[in-house]
Amino acid sequence: MIRRVIQIEEDKCNGCGACAKACHEGAIGMVNGKAKLMRDDYCDGLGDCLPACPMDAIHFIEREAEAYDEAAVLKNKEEKAKAERSRLRQWPVQIKLLPVHAPFYEGANLLIAADCTAYAYAKFHDEFLKDRVVLVGCPKLDSTDYAVKLAEIIRQNEVQSITVVRMEVPCCGGLEMAAKRALEESGKRLPWQVITVGTDGTIRE
Repeated sequence: MIRRVIQIEEDKCNGCGACAKACHEGAIGMVNGKAKLMRDDYCDGLGDCLPACPMDAIHFIEREAEAYDEAAVLKNKEEKAKAERSRLRQWPVQIKLLPVHAPFYEGANLLIAADCTAYAYAKFHDEFLKDRVVLVGCPKLDSTDYAVKLAEIIRQNEVQSITVVRMEVPCCGGLEMAAKRALEESGKRLPWQVITVGTDGTIRE
């Protein structure tokens, strides 16, 4: 069908993303630093994105396009809302506040994370926290010996695995060593791994 939809002039786009934020239907996305109309059927032709563009790179055109699909737009919004929710499964999260025994530990994959990692790594919730029970601490700020409590948590519960996420800074080595010692003192043999996050927010190999 012929109908009114937006057109984005890529050469004018400065990649600010203002139009994508202004589009309530989710029709606009950012691809390789440029705004792009992702789906014709998400564009309602009302043009909330036009005044948001500082470069005057968006205009209406009449062309062959799929009909606006409100049901698809609503479904897309619901899926995005779910994806943006916190992945946190339990409370509290600080190692010094967590109980030694709790139902949420049973069958759990533990994530022992340094405080700073959730701020430094943008995808912390989706890549690390999802489907894990998190235990957060900072050996530089806390005077507690984490190894003692962590060993009891591992010993007293049916834990499945341990993932340590630390920063590349030296003080985070204390968290890694505490987790290693705790596993040894628990007397259990569990799969475990250490992931290091750089101060620039990237994963160190």
